[in-house]
Amino acid sequence: MTFKRLSANKLALSLAVTTALSTPYSMAVAAEQDNQAEKNIEVISVTGTRRSLRSIAESSVPVDIITSGDMASTGQLEISQVLANQVPSFNYPSATVADGTDHARPAVLRGLAPDHTLVLINGKRRHSGALLNLGGVVGRGSTAVDLNMIPTSAIKRVEVLRDGAAAQYGSDAIAGVINIILKDASEGGSVSVTYGQYDTQMAGAPNLESTYADANGNLAFNTGDDREVNDGSTRTISANSGFSLSDKGFVNVSIEYRDNDPTQRSGFDPREQYSRLDDGSLDPREFTIDRYNHRFGKAELEDYALFYNMGYDLDNGLNLYSFGSYSKREGNSGGFYRRAKDDRNILEVYPDGFLPQIETDVEDYSLALGLQGETGEWTWDVSTNYGRNDFSLGVVNSLNTSLGATSQTEFDNGALVYDQFIINGDASTTLDLGLPDDVFFTVGAEYRHESYKIEQGEEASYITALDSDGNPIAAGGAQVLSGFGPESVTDESRHNVAIFVEFDTYLTEKWNVVLASRYEDYSDFGDTFTSKLATRYSITDNLSLRGAVSTGFRAPSLAQSSYRQISTVLENNQPFEVGLFPSDAPAAQALGAKELDAEDSVNLTAGFVYTQGNFSLTVDAYRIDIDDRVVLSENLSGEAVQQILADAGELNTESVRYFTNAIDSRTQGIDIVATYTLELDNLGDLRLNAAANFNDTEVTHVDDNPEQLNSLGDDYVVFARREVGRFEEGTPDSKWNLSAVWNFNEWQTTLRATRYGEVADISTTSDRDEYLDAKWITDLEVAYRPNDEWKFALGANNLFDQYPQATVNNIGYSDFGQIFPYTPYAPYGLDGRFLYGNITYSF
Repeated sequence: MTFKRLSANKLALSLAVTTALSTPYSMAVAAEQDNQAEKNIEVISVTGTRRSLRSIAESSVPVDIITSGDMASTGQLEISQVLANQVPSFNYPSATVADGTDHARPAVLRGLAPDHTLVLINGKRRHSGALLNLGGVVGRGSTAVDLNMIPTSAIKRVEVLRDGAAAQYGSDAIAGVINIILKDASEGGSVSVTYGQYDTQMAGAPNLESTYADANGNLAFNTGDDREVNDGSTRTISANSGFSLSDKGFVNVSIEYRDNDPTQRSGFDPREQYSRLDDGSLDPREFTIDRYNHRFGKAELEDYALFYNMGYDLDNGLNLYSFGSYSKREGNSGGFYRRAKDDRNILEVYPDGFLPQIETDVEDYSLALGLQGETGEWTWDVSTNYGRNDFSLGVVNSLNTSLGATSQTEFDNGALVYDQFIINGDASTTLDLGLPDDVFFTVGAEYRHESYKIEQGEEASYITALDSDGNPIAAGGAQVLSGFGPESVTDESRHNVAIFVEFDTYLTEKWNVVLASRYEDYSDFGDTFTSKLATRYSITDNLSLRGAVSTGFRAPSLAQSSYRQISTVLENNQPFEVGLFPSDAPAAQALGAKELDAEDSVNLTAGFVYTQGNFSLTVDAYRIDIDDRVVLSENLSGEAVQQILADAGELNTESVRYFTNAIDSRTQGIDIVATYTLELDNLGDLRLNAAANFNDTEVTHVDDNPEQLNSLGDDYVVFARREVGRFEEGTPDSKWNLSAVWNFNEWQTTLRATRYGEVADISTTSDRDEYLDAKWITDLEVAYRPNDEWKFALGANNLFDQYPQATVNNIGYSDFGQIFPYTPYAPYGLDGRFLYGNITYSF
């Protein structure tokens, strides 16, 4: 393995500037016990100081605070949806007919990859999910933390740091940090029940009234108005309660159950489903078959979650703390319908064709244990935490075509498993270095061990039966998603060690400077040194300037460096099978793959904070340069590629893709957040929020093709315009979040309007590109509290039933443009208006 080293100019920058904070949540709480905490500028976790502001005015970098009250009034049932409604630079794109991604949709911050955002729980690194997103949607090629495994009922608040923080927390924090603070009450609690359903009319997708044969004997259709749908029922039951542990501690427990029915937003299938009769006429079954044969929309999901948070005061000033979780999700989603006449179908098994379905069984658990204390002038924190995500895959209502009519119809495809073990320790004190103010100093170290496994599925899920001459009889493996065969089995691990320091002081009464650095050494990718300088200057009591400059890095995930599988993907609305190989596999290297390196970045942020009474305004501009981004290559196929694969011993793969450090990118933009609370005398109070993000990502460099592909001609490109477009235009170029919360006596009314800027679904050629216009989405909730115990709420998300423009008439080159009437790139979903009711009892 070739270790990655920093270039000379970036090393100089790292040595010259350092960062704000390696102090985790527990240390931040301890630091607040003295007046030095008021001078800790870039503290992600802030307790007891928040006013009615969305950003922390004293912070040297932008931080959004989302409280449990903010979450409760959104009507959203998943934390990813909540954040998308509250934070303008956070987006939660759609995903459908995208294999396992339907069951664990990734989210993005500032338009970067899902794995560029680090997630913490109580200031401790959360483990990633095991799923590698491979579908043709936003987040392709990434592994990410499954935020929706965390129930909203367990969350006290969420803090979103919108700035690079790799120097503070290590890999993955290039775009920012999401820190989820768990509830810590020692008494009281609540029980909440929510029911909702989609009530919608699919704009631009006409309802099929009847099917007939035209004068030429071909299929023809009578259509009516846009299709009306009521589906996607969602039932959520959650409970939270706090308990005291004598008079020295607490334990807070949350449980949540969610049951989400699938949604169906497909159009009708205009294709001939059956082979024609001997006389050339249409099969009579063409006129009676259900042509809504695909499932295009949200997956069917059932979630269970249990979280706890605990603290206990021991003797001698020691504090023991712990938190942990167990979550389980079962999911079902559709793939591509196999018609009766499809050569992948067996008529004896499915005479009318079949819709193969992917089923998942995900188990996720974590446990953290730590101890805080004081020794002399030092306050210290030592902790350990473990997390594991087990993502089992299966296929139902399917078959292995090569096994013929005796093929089973349900398959165990195997599993993906990721786990992480961390030991962390840090200590803080104040130093007198002869400066105008004491220096708050933190030093710490961390050890992290990760492992990634691909577990084999049952033989029928991946095998391809051969004839007597050794040739494949038909398509092998479970239809829609082949299982993991022996060649895919993976058991990889690595470890890394980090050392970090931080200095925080006031150079003058109004000028704060924070400096810190982090050195990290990976067993597989070598070492790196990152750093950051953050500063804030108070011009007046109401106006402050702030800014930061930092270097960062992200090591390729173990999934990106070791995953291998064959699956069905959608390219230009056509399904076909491709192989994904590790970069060190013979098939990948035969097509020019090289061993992966870590990404590195430079982040710049500058802005100001203005507060006046109940009004607050923050404006922050940013630029993020990332070199050597780890991306998934194009699907490389064709006769010339197949010959190369045959020479490499890969005989049954139609095309290949692999991970590569192929591009550099620049992301720049501006965040604006304003809040104002207006007292209305006898009419209560009105809290107004306006936030906006303007974001632009440009792929500044694409590596030249490797020589192996250059020899095949111009049609073979490792990273082409479609993938470039996914990075540059796959998320909104702007987003506005406007909200008003009116509290009047027992009533609370919440109105939100979110404007999503233009998004593009870029194709392989410009004439097939699809651009989605900007769209306003409006949410409304009215809640009534007759007393302190009860709350009743009714609401509507996407009140005016907005959809992206339909693809039916925009894409004429494929029948799938009729079947899938909307692009999954729509950032606000594809399901239309959602109506819900909620009852909450607090005690």
